[in-house]
Amino acid sequence: MHAFVRSFVLPAPGVVAVLAAAGRIIRVVGGDDPREDRAVRALQSAFGHGPDAAPVESAEHREVLDRVTGPLSWYSGVPQTIGNGAFWCGWISVLTRDWRSAAAPGAALALETACFVGSAALVGRPRPRGVWRPEQPHATSSFPSGHTAAAVALHTTLADLVDRYGVRGSRVLGPLLRYVIPGGIAFSRIYRGQHHVSDTVAGVLLGRWSARVVRRALLSR
Repeated sequence: MHAFVRSFVLPAPGVVAVLAAAGRIIRVVGGDDPREDRAVRALQSAFGHGPDAAPVESAEHREVLDRVTGPLSWYSGVPQTIGNGAFWCGWISVLTRDWRSAAAPGAALALETACFVGSAALVGRPRPRGVWRPEQPHATSSFPSGHTAAAVALHTTLADLVDRYGVRGSRVLGPLLRYVIPGGIAFSRIYRGQHHVSDTVAGVLLGRWSARVVRRALLSR
């Protein structure tokens, strides 16, 4: 119990405080319509999207970034992430019979979620304005990006497990899990008008920190 408190419980309030302070500073400096959103609006406009454009339902008429980012954004959703984490906890338990390895994906998601919920409640940043947003956003603060943080925390932990057990094809699978999938999800959240760029940067940092804590506490023994 002492190790659990030292590894997981004690660091979380400090991370929440740092994220909350960073989010408030970013809001003061950049306002709720920061310059970073101009590039997003320009990219959306280049692919034919404006703030009042309705989603295109027909797959053959959707432009390439819409077709790519739509599934990525869906995959990072809350129910899908919970199911994904539960699946990997169960599957790793069956494969390894090691409770630390089996608990790692769930622990990373739980730690990330606790820090996200606490910091988002303190920041209260609105979603981007004047952007194309084909899906309704969650009611939580835009800062930090919880979808991005969860994707990074989960997939980085899976990459750590791949490295730990020397899974065949790890030289390709590791970077795919660690960088490509979370990076694609982060981009999808920005492109689809759900988050400011700085929200996803904070989400990446939170997810990486969560995975690092879990790696040191559960996978380095």
